[in-house]
Amino acid sequence: MALLRRAPPSPTAAVTHRHRHLFNPQSPVRIHSSPPHLNGLRLRPVAPLRPLGGIPSRSRHRAAADAAPPKDPGGGARETLVRVGEALSLGFPVWVASACALALWRPPAFLWVGPTAQMVGLSFTMLGMGMTLTLDDLKTALLMPKELAVGFILQYTVMPLSGFCISKLLKLPSHYAAGLILVSCCPGGTASNIVTYLARANVALSVLMTATSTFAAAFMTPLLTSKLAGQYVAVDPMGLFVSTSQVVLAPVLLGALLNQYCNGLVQLVSPLMPFIAVATVAVLCGNAIAQNASAILASGVLVVLSVCCLHASGFFFGYILSRILRIDISSSRTISIEVGMQNSVLGVVLASRHFGNPLTAVPCAVSSICHSVYGSILAGIWRCMPPTDKGE
Repeated sequence: MALLRRAPPSPTAAVTHRHRHLFNPQSPVRIHSSPPHLNGLRLRPVAPLRPLGGIPSRSRHRAAADAAPPKDPGGGARETLVRVGEALSLGFPVWVASACALALWRPPAFLWVGPTAQMVGLSFTMLGMGMTLTLDDLKTALLMPKELAVGFILQYTVMPLSGFCISKLLKLPSHYAAGLILVSCCPGGTASNIVTYLARANVALSVLMTATSTFAAAFMTPLLTSKLAGQYVAVDPMGLFVSTSQVVLAPVLLGALLNQYCNGLVQLVSPLMPFIAVATVAVLCGNAIAQNASAILASGVLVVLSVCCLHASGFFFGYILSRILRIDISSSRTISIEVGMQNSVLGVVLASRHFGNPLTAVPCAVSSICHSVYGSILAGIWRCMPPTDKGE
């Protein structure tokens, strides 16, 4: 009968049985005092663990570290320059008004500015504006015939008619009335391009409008002045063309080419351009005031009031009529600046050369202050108010 007894379980079977209980979540866990023999263990393969959604894995950290761009050691200095340029741009009215006040108080402080310095300053400013453009921007502006046509028509209708009506309403003396009409018939000046640049409007359109109105000034300024002021004004077309090409077209095209093909250089020097633009306008306005300081102080409030009304009319109707004609906000702002700001320096030169009374140049000199202050205030406002229409 001893042969019929069941044999005791082998140690291997016991170990296997026990570890089956270990891997069974429904069975109790047994703790053994001595370590079992592992020869008969059969382990099931376990799926690899997946990291939780909120806890990144080590590989993810390594990938993120590899993908992170290297820090630019000069980025802090460039950011500081950008912030300084922004502060100078927003304080543009303060600098222009301060320069004009200093020119009235101490005219010799600005009399050192000669024609060469004016050309160099304006050229560098236009170069900086060209660096904000590309050749595609200029091509796009050329494909905007409606905006160019509206700006041209408003330039030579709103301002001359406003100058004529204001001189009649305020009953200005003949020499002051002739000077007000003369400056209202002048084309848009390069200061309008600077203000457009600071206002973050359509700089390419502004440059083309200035060039168009300046080219047309060879016959539009004498014609309108002779009809409204009753006296013919001679203009040198070739000299006007050469000056416009040197100050406006060539620097802007050079800046656009640099932005297109030398973008690294443009990124390096672009933070300095707002400072150059602000300093140039302030110095040029101070120079125009310093050359006519005594006449401006003696002219009284009437001339200042007439010039302020003239430019306010240009800025207001330039923007309102453009919006009525369904032109987008950025281009309407550009047209408003172009219509409201005149080439006062050209008016001063024409008045001194072709009018017998030197007081005729006084409204032109006051105009350089008025339109710069108006334009800089609008630039500060529009710079903080990006256009919201879909045409941008």
